[in-house]
Amino acid sequence: MRGEERLKGYPFLDKANAPFVDRHVTKAGEIFYPWDGKRIDGFGLIGAPLSKSSISHSGASFAPTVIRKCLHAFSTYSVEEDLDLAQLKLPDLGDITMHVTDIVGSQARIEETMTKLLENEPNWQPIVLGGDHSISFPSIKAFASAKGTVGVIQFDAHHDLRNLEDGGPCNGTPFRSLLETGSLVGEHLVQVGIRDFSNSYPYRKYAEKHGVKVYTMKDVNARGILTILDEAVAKLKRSVDVIYVSVDMDVLDQAHAPGCPAISPGGMDSTTLLQGIFHLGKDSLVQGMDIVEVDPTLDFREMTSRAAAHVILNYLKGKCIKSIG
Repeated sequence: MRGEERLKGYPFLDKANAPFVDRHVTKAGEIFYPWDGKRIDGFGLIGAPLSKSSISHSGASFAPTVIRKCLHAFSTYSVEEDLDLAQLKLPDLGDITMHVTDIVGSQARIEETMTKLLENEPNWQPIVLGGDHSISFPSIKAFASAKGTVGVIQFDAHHDLRNLEDGGPCNGTPFRSLLETGSLVGEHLVQVGIRDFSNSYPYRKYAEKHGVKVYTMKDVNARGILTILDEAVAKLKRSVDVIYVSVDMDVLDQAHAPGCPAISPGGMDSTTLLQGIFHLGKDSLVQGMDIVEVDPTLDFREMTSRAAAHVILNYLKGKCIKSIG
């Protein structure tokens, strides 16, 4: 089966059925439309609802639908930048169909679908909604195959460099898999927000051995997110063709993201994350992103899904500011 045939749509919210409609307010979810198969020239959503590969309980497979729903909770207007995203019309390519039982098969479907889409739509800049973090391996692998030498900025509490022998490809192994398959060079991976008591010494040494640049939460707190990201982008620009941003929502403190499977204290606040995403969005070399590890079944009042929706909006805001500038 061809990759694009594995895509399926999702039920869009009907504005006519909303409990209240204000003629002067455009909801953020309205800027996305079901992809009609026509040429894509820019950003577009796609869901990768895989969470069977999580090493902890995870309902992250439900996240793409809920994040889309949460986009309708916000307007398109940025009061901070005096910018309205209402004029954007962006395709939503639906969800990649996962295999019921086969984790490796599901990851292969993600790679196959992303590869085919990027071949047919070379101007597409994907915003991938996971799913657990295992989806980043096939997504970035396909992205690198289509776009050239890729650099990755990973927001995460964890290195995600676990060995593949103990449990196979899971949500703790995506960047190990990328490095060991040659899809990504260690010097082209920057990890931001790595957290205390959330990793092990051997994986820190593995990162160092492969030249991965690691910024811990202590670094973020001491130096500031924008300084760190400027340094990271400047480093990557010397040797990559394109940058992909991978946002594991558990980079946020448990108070800001209760719906992550691996919550813990000492993480980033949502303001810091959103500032960082907006800042990266303004860079033309940043052309792809995924958002992972949101479990709506564990969330409280959709707090984590709403934060993920804001990640999308701040990324798009940065892109629009860049185009205006």
